[in-house]
Amino acid sequence: MSQTPEGPRTYLLVDGENIDATLGMSVLGRRPNPEERPRWDRITEHARTRWGSPVTALFFLNASSGQMPMSFVQALLAMGYHPIPLAGDASEKVVDIGIQRTLAELRNRPGDVLLASHDGDFLPQMEGLLDGSRRVGLIAFREFVNHQFSELTERGLEMVDLEDDIHAFTVPLPRVRIIPLESFDPAHYL
Repeated sequence: MSQTPEGPRTYLLVDGENIDATLGMSVLGRRPNPEERPRWDRITEHARTRWGSPVTALFFLNASSGQMPMSFVQALLAMGYHPIPLAGDASEKVVDIGIQRTLAELRNRPGDVLLASHDGDFLPQMEGLLDGSRRVGLIAFREFVNHQFSELTERGLEMVDLEDDIHAFTVPLPRVRIIPLESFDPAHYL
């Protein structure tokens, strides 16, 4: 477990665009309604209780249009997140670049890391964090995670499901996924 002057710390990095796009396109097949969106405060609370340490929560946003969703930014601030609104030209994946740089910087700092994303663009940085000195986890919908992340579980990467493990949603999602027999509840389908 990694220590900071005030004790162990967990860094939570949220790729909000990726989570929202996966929820909309892959899970729902449409734009999510407000009640179908994740409860970001539940994700932060899960990060805090998972490893029992305070959380530095960073929420990456694409602000290349010059506009920020101020009501959403204010809600993030109220939940203890640090919004990171990044801007760049149209050819740059600003959120991905920002998260990659942050993950690279975290290699030089003590602390456990949770990344909320399905994106394989973060594989090299996440693999670099699996050095045995910290805990590292990926928060996502398991069935939509880049398959190469599964290979990192043998090296210690913890996979955390947004719905099943965190209960980040207030309504059940219409997901079709592999169900471990020990957690199968037929009443859910009847």
